[in-house]
Amino acid sequence: MASAVHGQGKRWQARYLGPDGKERTSLWRTKPEAEKEVTTQESAKLSGSWIDPDRGKTKIERVVFDIWLPATNTIERTKREYRGVMNRYLIPEWAGREIRSIRPSEAGAWQNLLTTKYELAGTTPNRVARLVRSVFRLAVIDRMIPLSPFDGIKAPTLVAPQIDPPDVDTVRAILDEAHHDRWAVMTELDALTGLRSGEIRGLRLDKLRLLHKALDVHQQLIYEAGKGYYLDKLKTGAGRRTLPLTQRAVDLLAEYIAKYPPATSGPWAGLVFTMPDGQPIGESTLDWAFKAMCRKAGARPYRWHDLRHHYASVLIAGGENPKVVSKRLGHTDVAFTMRIYAHLFAEAEEQTRSVLDAAWGRSGETQREGGAESSQATGMVPESRQGKRRLVQVNA
Repeated sequence: MASAVHGQGKRWQARYLGPDGKERTSLWRTKPEAEKEVTTQESAKLSGSWIDPDRGKTKIERVVFDIWLPATNTIERTKREYRGVMNRYLIPEWAGREIRSIRPSEAGAWQNLLTTKYELAGTTPNRVARLVRSVFRLAVIDRMIPLSPFDGIKAPTLVAPQIDPPDVDTVRAILDEAHHDRWAVMTELDALTGLRSGEIRGLRLDKLRLLHKALDVHQQLIYEAGKGYYLDKLKTGAGRRTLPLTQRAVDLLAEYIAKYPPATSGPWAGLVFTMPDGQPIGESTLDWAFKAMCRKAGARPYRWHDLRHHYASVLIAGGENPKVVSKRLGHTDVAFTMRIYAHLFAEAEEQTRSVLDAAWGRSGETQREGGAESSQATGMVPESRQGKRRLVQVNA
């Protein structure tokens, strides 16, 4: 006689080999269901859409710290920053959850927490969300989950800060208030190169090619709690760049190095800018000195990074190509540069229109002076050559 549970429960086992050669098994109620499962998995293997059912059970903590973080193509210091971001905003919300268990509704709700619970603002919500979204994107690529729960969920709006850098006259006024050559030279050099704070504080003599009017930017000065100051490579490959130096920048550096020769031995040998005791200049110290100069000059309390924005604004106003501006600043892509300085490019475009309108304006075309047609009427437009203005004939 059949037992009371005859025909009940998952009594059939589907067995197949995954692409990695490991056997996978699952239980099914009927033989046709088990056979269908094997057929489905074999088809997925052939089409390249196979998902490892076991890896989808991996906890989010392990995915982040054991899989995603080692796979990021960045320096160790940045990885530590990423680890801190995950520990602050992701792990407290989804600790213990399997990677496959996160639903799109939960992904959207988590993004909202960045501004409501954690009160992040500016570009930070977008930056944090991009890091977390990249974790799930890697999980898809790694065949852990079929789709990211963030697919179809709009990322937090990227609120680009409004850049209002100091103009040339303001920078000159700030320079006049420097109480030491160190701060004056560093300020003017930064306005002429757009170096980041860590890049100019970590500038070494062997990276200067004054005869070629060039500066190689390959490293930066870093301070880390428990480790102190050290020179480290830049975050991205785009940051490694060679900057052309103006003659003024070359003269500044040559005079400063002659007056304050860098140390020839010790841990900071070759460092161009140091404190009087030969130690590196801290970021807060540089900011303090610069803000003091701004205060004495009667200018608003600019940050040191505003000198970098000043450098970019001068290039843009001069009509420099956006791609070149991006390269000079060491940005990873020109789109990032355009987001930050979009309004400056717009102002440069308007200036171009004004110049063209002035040159090709039609007012007074019929006016004549001294029996001869005016320059506008004859199609003559001003041209500048080596500081001299002359008229050139424009052929229609």
